[in-house]
Amino acid sequence: MFVAFFLLLAGGQLPANDAPTVLVFGDSLSAGYGIDLDQSWATLLQARLEQQGYEHRVVNASIGGDTTESGAVRIAQAIEAFSPSLIILELGGNDGLRGIPPGTMHANLARIVKAGTDSGAAVVMLGIRIPPNYGPRYIAEFENVFRQIATEMDIPWVEFFLEGVALNKELMQDDGIHPNAIAQPILLENAWPIISSALAKQGS
Repeated sequence: MFVAFFLLLAGGQLPANDAPTVLVFGDSLSAGYGIDLDQSWATLLQARLEQQGYEHRVVNASIGGDTTESGAVRIAQAIEAFSPSLIILELGGNDGLRGIPPGTMHANLARIVKAGTDSGAAVVMLGIRIPPNYGPRYIAEFENVFRQIATEMDIPWVEFFLEGVALNKELMQDDGIHPNAIAQPILLENAWPIISSALAKQGS
């Protein structure tokens, strides 16, 4: 499954086997739900890296509908398969939509981050927010999980991955949850500062 994602991202061109890997590890927001995969922000990331002279290959191991629990189960397999030097963690949205306890989500994200850092990879995290109908208490606890993980595990993070996108109907699909193709460059720009910073540290 993971290889299929990568081949689509790379247009069928496999980079050198020794090229460092950037692993995008997320849910439908990163899996290209509802759009062509070559329009997704993860594919645009591959193009950005090539334009800026990076030799990295982007492996998109994102799966629509994934929760932090399922991510915690499959992270070891992804690390073993691709030996990433950088992991971009984008999970949690489906936990919020399903009302999963924030404590459970915290534990799962911590497992994923630890698996990544224990392998020697750098980890960055893309935070997400949920609609206001989930109630102020749950929303506050949910959003605070990302902040806690970033602080406790000392990883860079983006507070809201869909900043400038989520409330703009022209940038969202009809379901009101998933960004459309037009929004993908914005998502890349939202994530790029922490990605480029992590890459720069690895190169220093």
